[in-house]
Amino acid sequence: MSQSAVADGARLKKPSWKDPRLLVGILLVLASIVGVISLVGAADQTTEAFAAREPIAVGEKLTTDKLHRVKVRLGEVEEHYLTPGTGLADGLVAVQRIGKDQLLPRESVGQLDGRDRKPVAVTIEESLPAQAVAGSRVDVWVALPDTRNGFSEPTLLLPGAEIAQITPGSTALGSSRSTVVMVLVPDQQMPKLLGAQANKATISVVWNPGGASQWASRW
Repeated sequence: MSQSAVADGARLKKPSWKDPRLLVGILLVLASIVGVISLVGAADQTTEAFAAREPIAVGEKLTTDKLHRVKVRLGEVEEHYLTPGTGLADGLVAVQRIGKDQLLPRESVGQLDGRDRKPVAVTIEESLPAQAVAGSRVDVWVALPDTRNGFSEPTLLLPGAEIAQITPGSTALGSSRSTVVMVLVPDQQMPKLLGAQANKATISVVWNPGGASQWASRW
């Protein structure tokens, strides 16, 4: 047999399992498969969260029949939302308006108020500082109409009232100019505020950074 025939036979020889090239090829294929599986798994890391079936108003009690479960990717912010895994505590109410199919941030719910306070919408034209947010305190001033087609001197009606929600209002043309401040009003003060609104009084809201500690005991 010629040397060329021997060389051709060596080239056509079936590779052995001990061939390093074959082992490297198998490892590359396995690594590729593992990478694809990991990528697909990471992209499918969804969790269940609660969402509102219908709009939920401020002060409305939360029950499971008002919610439905949705699959979402929350990632690192999962702890900031209500989920079936954490459950729904008894006595929770909405402290901010929750829209239809909207997820439930923990900051949008709270325990039922034990001081007989109810949310009332107050529409104002003036701007509030950035610190005036849900949970902060404001003073509500009222100026009643007088007999001279003007307004009487403003009086402090609600000192240190807690804000439940702030939303932009709108004019008839749809341009946002006013602000709707939802404040929590104790029952004994409710007639005065509703009476002022019914009599077209001018109502002003002033941020009160020290209101909570100063006036909470009076409520």
